[in-house]
Amino acid sequence: MTGATLTELLVAIAETAAPTFHESRRADLIAGLWEAAGHRTRRDGVGNVLCEVGGGEGPLVVLAAHLDSVFGPEVDVTVRREQGRLRGPGIGDNAASLAVVTRLLQDLSVAPERPRLVVAATVGEEGLGDLKGARQVVEDLGAHCDHFIALDGHLGVMTHQAVGSLRYEATFMGPGGHAWGDYPGPSAVHATGAAVARLAAIEVPAMPRSSLNVGQLWGGTSINAIAERAGFNLDLRSIDPATLDDLAAAAAAAVARAARDAGCRYDLQVVGRRPAATVDNQLLVAAAERALGSVGLPLKLSAGSTDANVAMAAGISAAAFGVYSGGSAHRLEEWMDPGSLDVGLRALSRLLRELAQG
Repeated sequence: MTGATLTELLVAIAETAAPTFHESRRADLIAGLWEAAGHRTRRDGVGNVLCEVGGGEGPLVVLAAHLDSVFGPEVDVTVRREQGRLRGPGIGDNAASLAVVTRLLQDLSVAPERPRLVVAATVGEEGLGDLKGARQVVEDLGAHCDHFIALDGHLGVMTHQAVGSLRYEATFMGPGGHAWGDYPGPSAVHATGAAVARLAAIEVPAMPRSSLNVGQLWGGTSINAIAERAGFNLDLRSIDPATLDDLAAAAAAAVARAARDAGCRYDLQVVGRRPAATVDNQLLVAAAERALGSVGLPLKLSAGSTDANVAMAAGISAAAFGVYSGGSAHRLEEWMDPGSLDVGLRALSRLLRELAQG
């Protein structure tokens, strides 16, 4: 696809499904595109695609764009063309970033002044992937890396602070039984509902900004059976590590109380942990402000959870940089403006120039 337009490149990537833990087809596509552009690629032990870009001077910069999307294998990822928009699951997050960095590798003349570059297409950024790919990249390259830039998010936004998260799987267990004959025996579903209600009543601080979300529920076997087993997944987030710990303690107490009151046993397992971190990345922020100014956009700073979390936690100058305009990320109706990709590519090229000079 060397002669493909940037939009055609995006569509090809977006229509190659890449659920978390099942990114191999998209990884093969990306590796093939990078190889066709004249770059030697390699795979690491977790499935990331990496290439060291020839040329460049000064600091070593890792550009990382994650391969996976939040959608499972059953989701139709066909891209729909609408007036001025492309729409489809994962079209922006993160197919657009992969398309922009791939076009950069296909035509390095758009960034004649650039630092030394390693480009990584990472696995396991979304959901319970728990930043698996970025962890491996930082473990392998962190000691030599001056800046780590995750290509993720909307054009004009730099995520300069890492939001930490704790993710749990809560499971409730009881003897079960017949809905009439064994009533009012302990119900795992009732315990689950009570736990969710208690969690929803926890006072979550607005400052430092934090969040609590039960994103999935399951359990029971039949409408006329007292449930033997039920549970949910819980996501806790904060920009402050101590606040996150406090939320975790409150959540654990709520789950334990609900199980005790319902007469059920319970199990609470950590299934994901992302670090909260703040790091000295002012050089990156200043470079991003100049880069976006060159394409007529102001810089907006935000806190978020991206591949850059891992690098920030390791003390590396890191941030996430958006290269497309769109909306409804993590929804089936996600959309993006294809015309924004060229602007994003120009902004990224200027950012690399600024880092090479700085």
